[in-house]
Amino acid sequence: EEKWGVSNGLVMLLPHGYEDMGSEHSSGRIERLLQQCADNNIQIANCTTPANHYHLLRRQIKRNFRKPLIVFTPKKLLRYPKAVSTLDELASGSFQEVIDYPHGDVKKTKTVAFCSGKIYYDVLEQMEEQGKGEHVALVRLEQLYPFPEKQILEIIAKYGKDKKFIWLQEEPENMGAWSYMLQRFQVAPLSVASRKFYSSPAAGSSARFKKRHQAVIDKVFQE
Repeated sequence: EEKWGVSNGLVMLLPHGYEDMGSEHSSGRIERLLQQCADNNIQIANCTTPANHYHLLRRQIKRNFRKPLIVFTPKKLLRYPKAVSTLDELASGSFQEVIDYPHGDVKKTKTVAFCSGKIYYDVLEQMEEQGKGEHVALVRLEQLYPFPEKQILEIIAKYGKDKKFIWLQEEPENMGAWSYMLQRFQVAPLSVASRKFYSSPAAGSSARFKKRHQAVIDKVFQE
């Protein structure tokens, strides 16, 4: 586009989601793609609802300009009972770059956990099944780049700067969007809940995977 003046509306759907599979299924290498983001050159999203995925693709076609779009697509959400949308949500509305936590109580909230993708549902399952995490609000970044700074500022203003803000991710600390969030999230102190540093995206063992994944979720509930 810079050299020839030709815009590109390419859409790529990349499998990504830690589901006890091999490395090629676990990671679409979000960190590498986010390193290339600058000057609004690309769009990167990780949707959690069918309606938002639909409106994202619709926006891509309806816009009067073209930019490449990369969407990370966890396999779990293809048939996951909670990842559903109503016909009204599909027929109306627009793409939501950030989705606030619909079940939270601002007065009870002590921790605001920003996340992206299916880990939202992994944590939500335990909150509902085990009745814990009343002090946690899960905020979903459906669009990672361009960075939705305005919406994040509104979220922080709602909950207050005195809260604990964390970035929650499935990936090891040296992968995923954590380094990107450190660079972009300048409005409040931000810590991370993730796996520790690893050389490979996948654990290579079902038992080891579950243990590591649970340890990440447990960090969210720590007050």
